[in-house]
Amino acid sequence: MSIVADKLGKQFGSPPTRILADITLSIPDGDFVSLTGRSGAGKSSLLYVLSSLDDPTEGRVMIEDTDIARMGSKQLHALRNRTIGFVFQFHYLIAELTVLENVLVPALKVHEEVSRRSRAEGLIARFGLAEKMHRYPRQLSGGEMQRVAIARAMIMQPKYLFADEPTGSLDTVNAESVMEILSECNEKEKTTVIMVTHDPDFAKMAKRQIRMADGRVIGDDLNKN
Repeated sequence: MSIVADKLGKQFGSPPTRILADITLSIPDGDFVSLTGRSGAGKSSLLYVLSSLDDPTEGRVMIEDTDIARMGSKQLHALRNRTIGFVFQFHYLIAELTVLENVLVPALKVHEEVSRRSRAEGLIARFGLAEKMHRYPRQLSGGEMQRVAIARAMIMQPKYLFADEPTGSLDTVNAESVMEILSECNEKEKTTVIMVTHDPDFAKMAKRQIRMADGRVIGDDLNKN
């Protein structure tokens, strides 16, 4: 199993408020999982803990048999940059950089921008943005900027892609385009995708749906696609 959560719990504040409770699950390589539930159910909190962006209060997360809480900062940074890709509801592109330069940002951090350039150009073309490769974010639509963000997340060929409401700020046409891209990343590149979504139709596009309520997992079902 590639990602394993063992009795996860999460509290914050004083007095403490519980936002995750007793979550145990495993996500094998190549899976495509949607996390669903009402607002406040704990979907995003679980995503952040599973992806190493936040620490659990109780329990542990194992990625490839390693407890991420026991990793040093250097090891954790390497894991995030080389093994994990992140896509959020807002694209977080750098306004002063072109589409190509934005996609190459993770490669720049490890001095691989030259060797990864061909892949960056290929991803940009694959996502329908070849003619806009040298434009700036302000010259793109919302859907185009989100596609750039996904290409950036995929540039290092991550084993795991975490997406938090990646279609939340998009219209229907662009949202469907983003979902098709995520499905393609899962099918063609065998990337494990874990996605938070409030849209039931998009949740069904995943192979598996984990339903949450009040910080707990209340259902874990395979989708019939």
